[in-house]
Amino acid sequence: MKKKSLGAIFMDGLLFQNPILVQMLGVCSSLAVTTSLINALGMSAAVIVVLICSNIAISLLRKIIPDQVRIVSYIVVIAGFVTIVDLLMQAYLPSLADSLGIFIPLVVVNCIILARAEAFASKNGVIASAVDGIGMGLGYSVVICIIAFVRELIGSGTILGYEVFGGYYQPSSLFILPAGAFIVLGCTIACYQAVRNRKAARKEALK
Repeated sequence: MKKKSLGAIFMDGLLFQNPILVQMLGVCSSLAVTTSLINALGMSAAVIVVLICSNIAISLLRKIIPDQVRIVSYIVVIAGFVTIVDLLMQAYLPSLADSLGIFIPLVVVNCIILARAEAFASKNGVIASAVDGIGMGLGYSVVICIIAFVRELIGSGTILGYEVFGGYYQPSSLFILPAGAFIVLGCTIACYQAVRNRKAARKEALK
């Protein structure tokens, strides 16, 4: 089987196998932390760092870890990096750490990170695993930042806490509630799939 280039691995994570839009992984955190764009950016940074570091570490250890305890070993590795990120965030960004709350420690069991450890990092080299972590992390980050942007703008009338419309706009509190998160996520997935299907139809027509 022909190995993918680093560019293809990166684009898979960013677009073609996007963890949220295609694989439907990490949906829980994408709904919970997207009430504001600053929360989404904080979660994005945490997930990217943990993904890259854990992918590299697991790739380096893949020939040493016994198959019987590989999942437990992956969780231990991921938990170590999550703890480092959580402590750094509490030390240097305490308000953001308080805002994200339990969702930073829960990165340990984030489906995206465990899935990449099992499906990719445990079977590929260090550089490819690092690129996979970057691509998947950015793919996740772009989607949750889009969702957070829409929810904060419509639900609060602000972006990064700054008033956008002044006194001329009445915010819709629905978009700050869980129902609003589902609506925005559903519309985002629908738009992505519509564009993807249209491109696929054009390629088919050209053939």
